[in-house]
Amino acid sequence: MEELRSPGPRLRAARQERGWTLDELAGRAGMSVSTLSRLESGKRQASLELLLPLTRQLGIRVDDLLDSPERDPRVRRRPVTRDGMTIAPLTREASEVRAYKITYHPGAPERELQAHEGHEWLYVLSGRLQLDLGERQHLLGRGEAAEFDTTTPHRMRAAGTRAAEVVSIFNTVGERLHLRRTAAEEPETGPDAEQAAGRSD
Repeated sequence: MEELRSPGPRLRAARQERGWTLDELAGRAGMSVSTLSRLESGKRQASLELLLPLTRQLGIRVDDLLDSPERDPRVRRRPVTRDGMTIAPLTREASEVRAYKITYHPGAPERELQAHEGHEWLYVLSGRLQLDLGERQHLLGRGEAAEFDTTTPHRMRAAGTRAAEVVSIFNTVGERLHLRRTAAEEPETGPDAEQAAGRSD
């Protein structure tokens, strides 16, 4: 059985990005929770036999979990749709800056304002986006951009009856708190946590 370098941090990031608990991913991949937990923490040596069922469920390739100077530069990660949003990752799991194409679908339930450490940049590709910052509301149309400190309470949604397509860029702090789901997550010891469903926004 071929042994691979520890993919733990990237494996954890991929799981948390989808808002899945250890129990959920382990069940989908047909392995024990303890095995998955040890893989993520680096306490168990990774192998193709263990990683293949996990990457199938996560919609990524084994190469995405490993460091490889000759890897394909193209990003191939499946979009995730939930809570009124479709989130398409534009960067790899381990990138220091994370970029996403996010589609806010009209009619989604309004979310609570979120506030956390970090910084966010966004650009509206199509539709109209309502950005709430504190007590102020901002309407952004196609071709408009915004930049803000995420310690300011904020949320986003489509304005009107059309979807709003946005490219969002986060530093790692803003991304992990913004695109992760906390309510269903186990206590974090690693670098990621949000509210992915929560990405507000």
